[in-house]
Amino acid sequence: MGFLQDVLSMFKKRELALIASNKEADGVYTFLFEKGKDMNWQPGQYGLFTITHKKVKNPTKPFSIASAPSENAVRLTMRIGDAPSEFKKAMLELQPGMTIKMTGPVGSFSLQDSSPSLLIAGGIGITPFRAIAKQLEAEGKRNGRPVHLLYLDSEGFYPYKEELESIEERTSLRITYLQSRDALNQEIDKFAGEHKGSGKYFVAGPKGMVDSISEYVQKNGVSKANIKKDAFFGY
Repeated sequence: MGFLQDVLSMFKKRELALIASNKEADGVYTFLFEKGKDMNWQPGQYGLFTITHKKVKNPTKPFSIASAPSENAVRLTMRIGDAPSEFKKAMLELQPGMTIKMTGPVGSFSLQDSSPSLLIAGGIGITPFRAIAKQLEAEGKRNGRPVHLLYLDSEGFYPYKEELESIEERTSLRITYLQSRDALNQEIDKFAGEHKGSGKYFVAGPKGMVDSISEYVQKNGVSKANIKKDAFFGY
C-alpha cells in the first residue's frame, strides 16, 4: 500500500465488536473482533486501536492485525504482563459485544511480489507473520514463492507454533525455530548467500532487535530497499 493510500486509510474509522478473547499462554492474550463488511487489509498491515468503554491514559495504540482477511475476523494478539498498562487492563475488561475503534489499516509490511522472502520474528513479533502465513494457506499454493520464517525466542516460547506447523505442511512456507542470535545470524547468512540481491527481508519484534537485525542484514550486502521493518514498542 502506497503513502497516499495509507493517508486515506487513516480517515477510515470503524467500531469493532468483540467476538471472544482467550489466553494463548502465560502473558499472551488474543482478542477476536467482528470484521466489517467493507473491511479489507493486506496481511502484515496494522491498525490504530482505541479504547472507548472507559477513559484511559493514551487510549490509542498500534497493533498488527494477526489474521488474514479470509478468516473474517480481526485478530489482535499481545503480551500482557503482571503489571499491565491502563490500555491493556482495559483490553482485559472487554466482554463479547463490547467495542473498540479502529483506524486504518496501514503499512506496507506485506508480501507484494514473487521474490524469495525471509521473515524474521522476535517473540510477539510473530503476529504479522501469522497473518501472512494464513494468507498463504488460503491461496493454497504449495509451490509458490519461497518464504522462510525464522522464529526467534530465547526462552523457546513460540505462540502459534502448532498452527504454523500445520500451515507449513500445506504451503511453500518453511519455518525454523531458534533460541539464539548466533543461530539466527547463520540462517540469515545462508539465505543471503542463496538469493544474493533478489531476496526480500521482513523483520518484526522489539525495536532494538529489529534495528540490530536490519544492520546485520545490510552487512550481507542487502539493500535497505529490500528490508521492511515492523518495530514493536512495549506499552
